[in-house]
Amino acid sequence: MRKPEPPSIKELEAFLEMLSAERNAALNTRMAYARDLRDFQGFLTRRRATLPAADADSIRAYLAQLDGAGMAPRTAARRLSALRQFYRFLAAEGWRKDDPTLAIDAPKLGRPLPKILSEEEVVRLLEEAAKLPGAEGARLVTMAELLYATGLRVSELVSLPLAAVTRDQRVLVVRGKGGKERVVPLSEPALDTLKIYLERRREFLQGPPDRPAPSPWLFPSRGKSGHLTRVRVSQLLKDLAAKAGIDPARVSPHVLRHAFASHLLGHGADLRSLQKLLGHADISTTQIYTHVAGERRQTLVRDHHPLSKTRKGG
Repeated sequence: MRKPEPPSIKELEAFLEMLSAERNAALNTRMAYARDLRDFQGFLTRRRATLPAADADSIRAYLAQLDGAGMAPRTAARRLSALRQFYRFLAAEGWRKDDPTLAIDAPKLGRPLPKILSEEEVVRLLEEAAKLPGAEGARLVTMAELLYATGLRVSELVSLPLAAVTRDQRVLVVRGKGGKERVVPLSEPALDTLKIYLERRREFLQGPPDRPAPSPWLFPSRGKSGHLTRVRVSQLLKDLAAKAGIDPARVSPHVLRHAFASHLLGHGADLRSLQKLLGHADISTTQIYTHVAGERRQTLVRDHHPLSKTRKGG
């Protein structure tokens, strides 16, 4: 059997070609792998080593350098993932006898807790939205109410069809990830704002006011998609946060989804019901909100219990 030839200086290009041809990886994905591997290549060059021949000690030294530079563990883990796939490819092609990444432990990531707004902050946000005049105000307060009342993802919100709310119903049938449908109940405030918005919706349609062009979307737009974009919704919410005296960096559509979940859990909702409302495929994703609720309870005890050592004057 003919022994495979050693890798050429184009081993990285061969790997990227494999990603494209065999895995149908998107251009952005291939570019990200290329950046990560070339960064490691630069590190190896300074150590007078080469990319295809790197050993486990070199990889550990590289990860230690990333940690020393303050790189987030999640980003370092992504870099290591690129290295794993690259060296697995070299071993599969017979260009290496071993995979040096097998001996490397992934950085400990922890599980980041979601950003949370308090109930009082959400009320301030909604009250500020209700003050805004005209059709723009009616639309924004409706979107904010729907996000907080239903826990919709922003992609689900902007792609809601008009048919989802034109009938006199108290629930939304939402098509979520993977095309799966779920039923989400609507609150009275959300229903009230919807009715007001629907009377002004024609102002967002293309064409003359007396003969606007029809649109299948609840939140139509003159953009390419035909409906409001996720980016635009996020911008509008950040502007609203500034008006309400809340740091805009703390507010986004996803933060309102987190607020919906954590506030429901705080008021006694069970995890299974919450999982269905959020459209999570796995309940482990929903369980992160138990950690949020736990931290809030710890803060409550620490700040207000009469025997707390951290309390002023205690």
